[in-house]
Amino acid sequence: MNRSPVMERLARALAIVGGLVLVFITLLTVVSITGRAFVRHGLGPIPGDFELVEALTAFAVFSFLPWCQVTRSHATVDVFTSFFSDRVNRVIDLVTEILMTVIIVLIAWRLWYGMWDKIRYNEVTFILQFPVWWGFAAAMVASAIAVVISFYMLGVRIGEVRSGRSAFAPTLGAVH
Repeated sequence: MNRSPVMERLARALAIVGGLVLVFITLLTVVSITGRAFVRHGLGPIPGDFELVEALTAFAVFSFLPWCQVTRSHATVDVFTSFFSDRVNRVIDLVTEILMTVIIVLIAWRLWYGMWDKIRYNEVTFILQFPVWWGFAAAMVASAIAVVISFYMLGVRIGEVRSGRSAFAPTLGAVH
């Protein structure tokens, strides 16, 4: 399977959105903590800050998975694999891609199930009273994109093993 600029742009866009969400979470936390520090002066924390951080963090975490898949940026440990041939390393990459795809599909499936569970029981957050399933839905969108990207990358890895050459540059991940 050839490289797909569409998949790469989708993964990059989702990672950028996830990064913006993390910036928002950081600002929200700073403002809330600052408000707590000046409670004697009439300020206070942002109501429901923990609820917002919790829901948004779930989305942010899943929003980076597709980019890590596409750029091969997951941490790797190549103590033994550096001694293997390129062909053996491509097979190892394929096996790890299969495992990663299975794990991402499993997580997405359980998120889907959990989201519907929260919808069914009309569970809401304590302070803001917004439905808990909203956080699950946001994470579900990101995890669904992660599933699509993971299957795409699985196809890429199969193509690499068949053709005997890598479709991407060598690993960009952290090497230990």
